[in-house]
Amino acid sequence: MKARALVAWNVRRIRVDLGIPQEQLAYDAGIDRSYMGGLERQAENPTIDLLDRLAKRLGVHLSEFFVQPPKGAAPPKTLRKGRKPTRSRYKKK
Repeated sequence: MKARALVAWNVRRIRVDLGIPQEQLAYDAGIDRSYMGGLERQAENPTIDLLDRLAKRLGVHLSEFFVQPPKGAAPPKTLRKGRKPTRSRYKKK
């Protein structure tokens, strides 16, 4: 697995395991949410400084971003999307 893919895999895995939304992690790291999404999709090439900020926010050592996943491991799942469903303004009969 290439380094960018490895970092993307592990950032997402750790973030999802901790239940931190992508938007919140991006805000805490001082980057745009769309950049965070690009990082997790391997479209962005993060600096070591950014990886350091992400590691601190996630409470892990920087080396955790370079751990090889087990052979045949499924990609990290995503958190539930969107906001809570809105309640109907009309009463059911």
